[in-house]
Amino acid sequence: MEDLAKQTNIRIDEFLKEIEKISLLASNGLSSSLSATHEGSYPIQDFLRDGGEQKEIAAYNSLMNYIMMKDRVFSIYLYNLNGGPDLFVSPNHPINDNFKVANELWFKKFMHTKDRTITLSTRIDEQMESKTLTVSHARKIYDAATGRLLGVIVVSIDIKFIEIVNRNLQEALRSRFMIVDSEDKIVYNVDDRLIGTLFRDNVRPDDSKNIVVTSPLGQKDWTTYLYMPMDELTDEGEILGRSLVTLAVVMSLFAAVISIFLSNVITRPIKKLMNNIVLVEQGQFEKVKHIGSSDEFGHLFNRFNKMSYELKRLVERVQQEEMEKAEAEIRALHSQINPHFLYNTLGSVKWIASMQKADKIVDMTEALISMLRYTARFDGVLVTIREELDNVSNYITIQNVRYYDCIHMSYEIEEKLLGYRVPRMILQPIIENAIFHGFAELEEDGNITIRVYSRGADVVIEVQDNGAGMDEATIQELLDSWAKETEEEARGIGLFNVQRRIRLHFGESYGLRVKSVVQEGTTFTFLLPGIS
Repeated sequence: MEDLAKQTNIRIDEFLKEIEKISLLASNGLSSSLSATHEGSYPIQDFLRDGGEQKEIAAYNSLMNYIMMKDRVFSIYLYNLNGGPDLFVSPNHPINDNFKVANELWFKKFMHTKDRTITLSTRIDEQMESKTLTVSHARKIYDAATGRLLGVIVVSIDIKFIEIVNRNLQEALRSRFMIVDSEDKIVYNVDDRLIGTLFRDNVRPDDSKNIVVTSPLGQKDWTTYLYMPMDELTDEGEILGRSLVTLAVVMSLFAAVISIFLSNVITRPIKKLMNNIVLVEQGQFEKVKHIGSSDEFGHLFNRFNKMSYELKRLVERVQQEEMEKAEAEIRALHSQINPHFLYNTLGSVKWIASMQKADKIVDMTEALISMLRYTARFDGVLVTIREELDNVSNYITIQNVRYYDCIHMSYEIEEKLLGYRVPRMILQPIIENAIFHGFAELEEDGNITIRVYSRGADVVIEVQDNGAGMDEATIQELLDSWAKETEEEARGIGLFNVQRRIRLHFGESYGLRVKSVVQEGTTFTFLLPGIS
C-alpha cells in the first residue's frame, strides 16, 4: 500500500508540475517554428499585445498543442488585460461566455499582489458550462520587451485526472483514496459531495480498524490517504474456510443422498403409508392412494383404506349435522322478538286511547301491524335494504307518538344499494338502543342518521345518533359481551342477536362495529357483503 501511495503521488505530482510548465512555456516559450528572431517566438504575448486573426490562430494552435499532449484533461484560459479579446482552449467542455473572471475574488487579490503565479485548490470552474471541479494555476504574462503586464493565463485541470492516475488501483482502493490539504479539508474524493469538507469530521478512517498509509505530495502542501479495513486482510483465509465448509457440506450431502437412496428401497412402502396417513389427517380422503401389494404391508394398507373410508363417512355426517344445527340456530335467533317492545307499544296504544286521539291510534296501529307482518314473514332470512328501512320508518312512527315527535330521522343513501339484501331486523334493535339508552336523559330532540354506501364489493350501513354516548370502558364491555357464547352472558340481547346472526350468515369478517363519544353520540357500523 505504501508503494501504491508513492507511485500514485508521483503521477499526481507530474500532472501538477505540468500545470506550471504549461503556463510557463505558453507565456514565455518559443513557438513550434523555433524562429531565431524575436518575431514568432512569443505567440501568446504577440496575441495579447497586438491582436489580429493570424496571431489568435497562432496562439490557439500553440495552446492546443500543450493540451493534446496531456490526455486532454487540461483547459487553458487567456485573459487579455490589454483591451483585446480573451482566448479559451478547452477540448472537452463548452465555455461559459457570460462568466467574467474580473469579478472573482481570487482574481482581484491576484491583481493587487506582486506575485507572478497563484495556485487555486479544488473549486468549481465557472468558466465551463459544466461547472467541473478543477485545480488551477494562474500566471501573469508580461511583455518580454517592455515588461508591461499583458494578461493572465489560467491552466485548469479536471480533478478527475486523479481517476486516470488511479485506474490501475482496485475499485475498493479507489473509493478509499483521498487528498487532504494543510487545513484538513478534502481536496479529492470519489464522492464529490465530500470535497471541501473537513476530513476529520467525515471520512477519516479509524486507525484501530484500518491500515492507513499517508504520503505527502511534493508539489503542494497536500497529503494523500490510502486505507484498507483490516477485515479485508483475512478475506482469503475466510474464503478458504468457507470453501472447506462447503466441501464438507457437499460430501455430507453426497453421503446423505446415497443413504436415502439405499434406505428408500427398503422404506418406500412405509413412506407411502405415512403419506396416506397425512392425507387423512388433512381431511383429503379423496387423495388417498391404493397400494397393491400381497405382503404384510399390503394387508395393512387394505385395513387402513377401509378405516379411512369409514372415517370420511363419519366426518361428512358430522359436517352435515353442524350445518343443520347452524341453520336451526339462525332460524331460532331470527324468530326472537323483544317482548319489551310489544309491551311498550301496547302501553302507548292504551295511553292514546285514554286521551281519545283516534287519528294517532290509527297511525300507530297501522305501523304496528306493518312491523308485525314484516317480522312474521317466512319468505327467507334476507330482505332488501329498502324493506329494512321501511320497517325502521314504521318503528319511528310508533316511538314518535310516545315521545311527542322528538325523534328526527335523516337518510344518506346510495340509491343503487336499496335493492341489496341484508338479514332481516338488524336495524330496529340499533334504533331501539339509541332511543332507550342514548336519548333517555337528553333534553333536546334526538337525531338519528342512517347512511348506506359501498366499500369495494361490500356494503356499509351506519346508524349515528346524538345521544349520551358511551365511554371507552362501556364500549369495551359491550364488545367483550358480544364474544360470549349465549345470550345470558351477553350485554344487550338485541345487539348480541344482530351480531350473532350476521356472523352466522356471512362469517367472522363481517358484523357490527361501535364508536362513541360521551355527550356527543354513538355510531354503529354494519359491514355486510354486497348481495343484490
